[in-house]
Amino acid sequence: MTNLPSERFLAVKVVMMPRDTNPGGTIFGGVLLSYIDQAGVVGAHDLIRDRGWPAPTLVTVALNGVEFHQPVFVGDVVSFWTRVVRIGRTSITVHVAVETDRLGQTVSLTKAEVVYVAVDDERKPVGIAPHG
Repeated sequence: MTNLPSERFLAVKVVMMPRDTNPGGTIFGGVLLSYIDQAGVVGAHDLIRDRGWPAPTLVTVALNGVEFHQPVFVGDVVSFWTRVVRIGRTSITVHVAVETDRLGQTVSLTKAEVVYVAVDDERKPVGIAPHG
């Protein structure tokens, strides 16, 4: 499908807390991966809702191209920006960019692409867009 929005969507914004630190004092990568997954599905559902399509159950099938650029510190207010990059018959791929503001500068922390598949109640793949 074409005609995907070029603007990004702020899906999640969270303050990093001491409970999320590793022994080195920075935020565990796995904590960020969890938020990336959550942000991606929020961004996917936002596009689906904007198009007026029925909201399917989306399950994560892949987290691709994860890149950690900078450490994340306790107290960072981290923004998870999404942009849908592909809609297939049963799948939707979302780019997630993770940023914080440090001393008035936007710092790129992490990025990834997350692939979700729409499933029915029996966890079988179903179409994302209505037939038409």
